[in-house]
Amino acid sequence: MDAVSQRVLENLTEVEEAAEDVLTSKQQKVKVCFGNMFIKFPKSKTREMIQKDQEQLDQEINELRKGLKAKVNLLNEMQETSVVTELQM
Repeated sequence: MDAVSQRVLENLTEVEEAAEDVLTSKQQKVKVCFGNMFIKFPKSKTREMIQKDQEQLDQEINELRKGLKAKVNLLNEMQETSVVTELQM
């Protein structure tokens, strides 16, 4: 190869490496919506935040289910006693 071709090849190699570095950096950050704005966060941090939020939501849902179950049981007991009272009259 002559010197010009060698320089062109080296230049293209450098450009390719720089482009690959940019793509790698972009893949490690994601845009996350907070309220009405998007913020770039590292992918791992974003995944961690979402997992924590999901765990908290699961816990709140389970607490609501337990509370609802107790309320439904109380309602059923109240309805049964009112039916028995009406039958005794």
